[in-house]
Amino acid sequence: MPQNFIECDREQAFLMPPSLRDWLPGDHLAWFVLETVQQLDLSDFYADYRADGHGRAAYDPSMMVSLVLFAYSTAQRSSRGIERHCRQDIAYRVITANRVPDHATIARFIVRHEQRLGELFGMVLKLCAKGGLVASGVVAIDGTKLSASAASDSNVDYDRIARGIIGEAIKRDQAEDLEHGQARGDEFPPELATEAGRRAWIVRELERERAGEDQLASAENGLEGQPDADPLAGFDTERILARVQGREGWTREARRQLDAQRAQTAGPVPRSRQARLRLAARWLEDDLAAQKRGNTAYEAFREHRRIHDPKRLGGTPKPYSPPQIPEGEVNVTDPDSRRMKGNRRYIQGYNAQAVVNEQQIVIAAEITTAAGDFSHLRPMLTAALKELANAGIDARPEVVVADAQYWNEQHIDDVTAGHGIPVLIPPDSGKRTGERPGWTGGRYAFMRRVLETDLGREIYRKRQTQIEPVFGHTKHNRKFTSFHRRGRAAVQTEWRLITMTHNLTKLHRHQIAVARVLSAV
Repeated sequence: MPQNFIECDREQAFLMPPSLRDWLPGDHLAWFVLETVQQLDLSDFYADYRADGHGRAAYDPSMMVSLVLFAYSTAQRSSRGIERHCRQDIAYRVITANRVPDHATIARFIVRHEQRLGELFGMVLKLCAKGGLVASGVVAIDGTKLSASAASDSNVDYDRIARGIIGEAIKRDQAEDLEHGQARGDEFPPELATEAGRRAWIVRELERERAGEDQLASAENGLEGQPDADPLAGFDTERILARVQGREGWTREARRQLDAQRAQTAGPVPRSRQARLRLAARWLEDDLAAQKRGNTAYEAFREHRRIHDPKRLGGTPKPYSPPQIPEGEVNVTDPDSRRMKGNRRYIQGYNAQAVVNEQQIVIAAEITTAAGDFSHLRPMLTAALKELANAGIDARPEVVVADAQYWNEQHIDDVTAGHGIPVLIPPDSGKRTGERPGWTGGRYAFMRRVLETDLGREIYRKRQTQIEPVFGHTKHNRKFTSFHRRGRAAVQTEWRLITMTHNLTKLHRHQIAVARVLSAV
């Protein structure tokens, strides 16, 4: 009798169309992602396409959203890598129904729907709440440094930017000399050689200019372009004086306002090096303008106090002399990124912030350009409360815990008094032995006493078990240590996709565990 083996004929064609349901088990993540996307509101995605059906057919947005979420859930963020998996990975082929979108289509979809993809974070959070993974309790706030898609060597000062712009202009002139030869190079093209052609061109340009006038004004209207009749307008005088920082407090507040404006008006980073050089130059010029604005407000405040309350004026400050040219450096590749200290080394990157609950669900994810965590306590808790409210979740944090880097008396007061949520933050870092000089009595002594109690130690100990594993899993297991895209808006979407898919996989595993328990009963 011959040997008995299961037949393996690779030349055999399918006699009947194959069923995708036979390719993956029913509890596979791919099916869960598809079912999840069916519950999401994708109307904004569909609204971006023509309703009359004219034009070349596009991939269904629900399929593309499912593909992006599944790819990020399986540690695949490269559009070329996603295309490759669509050809050879069964789970990806189930997601795309045996279609293979090319990498350019995938990349354009992410760029086109950048904001909408980020907004899916709240919808996934709502599904986690329905699954019982978002309950009131202790929330932990922390940040981690992630590398940008830019090298530290691309940081240049204003002088190098100017020389780069001039160098690009010289290269362009030399290229025009080679192209035009003895001709001037400014001759009219044939379509503009006639009077009628020139009139038609002017009409088109005027229409294009009027169409983009509002958008252009919104993008270029910086703080320095909005002179206030009152130099103190926009400054919280009481908050600045509370820290007794002098002139530096006012300039720091002006820089904070500039950074907030940049976050609101963040756009894509230009592909042209010439455009990026000009953007970097404008970045440094805006920094100098913010510094001058803060100094103007400081001097206006001193003049006001000199007239109304001369007894509290204090000594004469050192005269302020603004620099002739902007100081500091900016990264030409990604102007939003900053040089900051990561894990044992300095990187060119971003500070990725997260708020995590006791079930290790990320309830808020934001990107900041400030290396330190000192000023992120109130904004991150506000973002978490906003995400919960937008998702229709009634559960609110009962206690907020964070490490010593988040110690900020103003923020602690705002959180406890404004939101009624207790905060546990040690005034002293774990590496310090004894109290920090000058940090005695008042809030410092009160917080130390609370953290020394059994209940205080038990609650604060949850910080390490809540948020540290999330960052460790993200960096080590999911291999997410650097951003692929450039610019604050793009990086924000990428970080929200990472945390959103973290929540998605947690919900998937939770449902599988619940199903097993129910089946065993």
